[in-house]
Amino acid sequence: MSTIQRIALILTIIGAINWGLIGFFQFDLVASIFGGQDSGLARIVYGLVGLAGLINLGLLFKPNEQTEPSPEASR
Repeated sequence: MSTIQRIALILTIIGAINWGLIGFFQFDLVASIFGGQDSGLARIVYGLVGLAGLINLGLLFKPNEQTEPSPEASR
């Protein structure tokens, strides 16, 4: 997994936690940290989370990397 994919995964997890808070408690953590949903910083975070979701969409269709067992594991 590349560094960009790891960053995208972290942003996607942050977005999922935020949506969970909105769904269960009607509390938007990103908006409360950055000054409301209409603030520039909050919109940037929302945009980055959206881009991260698109990047992670590629992981859905990526085949699993299978590694060969090391010679020491077969002893």
